[in-house]
Amino acid sequence: MRPLFCTQCGGELSKSRDKHPHAQCTACLRINYRNPTVGVAVIILQENNILLVKRGVGDYSGEWCIPCGHLEYDEEVRDAAVRELYEETGLRATITAVYDVHSNWHNREHQTVGIWFMGEVSGGELQAGDDASEVGFFPLTDLPPLCFPTDRFIVDRLISQL
Repeated sequence: MRPLFCTQCGGELSKSRDKHPHAQCTACLRINYRNPTVGVAVIILQENNILLVKRGVGDYSGEWCIPCGHLEYDEEVRDAAVRELYEETGLRATITAVYDVHSNWHNREHQTVGIWFMGEVSGGELQAGDDASEVGFFPLTDLPPLCFPTDRFIVDRLISQL
């Protein structure tokens, strides 16, 4: 749903009359850009098994995905990835590399740009937490259905590199 009020001053938003196709505040004239948020995910592999979480709340509840979440304001993307992995799986990790980046179009009302990192477990205890109801390792070639099409792209790329 599109916002109705300015995030800067609280004024009412209306469609801009100039060259911008975005809503504009009628009070402070600030343009309200509707940009995607940044999502982060951590790929943890053990041999040919990948770590997945079953979402426990919200959209896609009951469906599986690579552990992921959103970047918070003033947070470095790698720190966000480590934080999200820990919150959902109980595992600490070291980020080793960016594996892939995709625009996520599956939810037209909440678009994201996803960054998938490779990670190596450095501590913690595997347990579902935060908004995950289950967590586990699955063979890359025998996964439960994934809720995000971009996670499928990632897994297919991983399989092609076996």
